[in-house]
Amino acid sequence: MSYDNTCKYLAENYPGDFARWLLASDTSDIQVLKTELNLEPIRADSVTFLQIANKILHLEFQTTPKSKTPLDFRMLDYYTRLKREYWCEIEQVLIFLQATFSEIVFNTQYVDKKTRHSYRVIRLWEEDPTPLLANPALLPLATLARTNSPADLLTQVAASVDMIEETDERQNISACVQVLAGLRFDKSLITQLFREEIMQESVIYQDILQKGEERGKKQEALQLIMRLLTRRFGAIELEMQEQISTLSITQLEELAEALLDFSSQRDLVNYLGNIFLPQPNLED
Repeated sequence: MSYDNTCKYLAENYPGDFARWLLASDTSDIQVLKTELNLEPIRADSVTFLQIANKILHLEFQTTPKSKTPLDFRMLDYYTRLKREYWCEIEQVLIFLQATFSEIVFNTQYVDKKTRHSYRVIRLWEEDPTPLLANPALLPLATLARTNSPADLLTQVAASVDMIEETDERQNISACVQVLAGLRFDKSLITQLFREEIMQESVIYQDILQKGEERGKKQEALQLIMRLLTRRFGAIELEMQEQISTLSITQLEELAEALLDFSSQRDLVNYLGNIFLPQPNLED
């Protein structure tokens, strides 16, 4: 989770740098879109949408090719939702962080009978590190780039981080570097090159801690809800368990109150149906 959050932090705080890297676009007219496109919950920690003039850059970072919803279908799904809402050109880039021989990372399109949708894929371990090393915002990604000497590459990254003049930026980029470097390097080498106290003072480190605390609270709430439901109605169907697991802490608290009025598992089905069924678009 921290890897996804780190990449999302970088893309949303340095959108111009990502636009120049991926689109060769040097415009300053960039907006980070916070729009929720979910008709039903999709884990979106790693997803970022950047609006650049009359184009949307959809970035998705993946540590592993494994996904409950197949990645190729997710790319199509996001494309249709973005197109419906903004009706403009959409550039999609799926960036894999950790080296793997899985066939999924070499797939660049979704194909289903007469439906075909293409998107761009970047496998960081195949990327030239030179443009990444030249940009402070992309230094964390440089740790995962192509090299015959990983240790030398990490040393180059550390030297580039030390050259960042602004203290807060240096701390935050250093923290991001250390997080992503953990996908490739032993902790001992990382701590030799980077001071741990710098990471702990960074915004991204505090953000990771906060999200960790939030996940812990949600897990506790989820376990309590499932115990209550099981005690009240017996075994809960797997599909409903999966739906409940996607609820936010607030939604779990509301469900805890609502179940006091449930007389059967059918009431639970109806309650969840009201949450997950798409609402009609009154403008259509």
